[in-house]
Amino acid sequence: MLPAASGADVYRRLHVESRTPLELIVMLYDGALVRVNDARRAIDRGDVTAFREEIGRALGIIAELQNTLDLRTGGEIARSLDALYTFVTTALLDASARSSGASLAGVEAVLSTLRDAWDEISRRAVGDAQ
Repeated sequence: MLPAASGADVYRRLHVESRTPLELIVMLYDGALVRVNDARRAIDRGDVTAFREEIGRALGIIAELQNTLDLRTGGEIARSLDALYTFVTTALLDASARSSGASLAGVEAVLSTLRDAWDEISRRAVGDAQ
């Protein structure tokens, strides 16, 4: 028998299920940025274990974003996003291997720029639908 979901779990599930695909992409970027920020704080306080856990979580989110790309029909945009995700993945793996937050500023810059672009696309799509 599965345990009953808490109110918070139900709220989170409904929050996600009520979003458009574009809004979900923005949420993934938000999640990745939170994880990178949490990793930075962990390494600043010397908690290498937490640092690597947060890097792992960020890597999972980036992998999800990268796996959704359709490189056959997505054209130059999909190829460019693929290259950016590869850059972010490499930087995160390097940070984890070195136990260093030095490359995280570049990761945050890329993710923030992409997040803001997707947010704008999402807002325009909602505006166009109304």
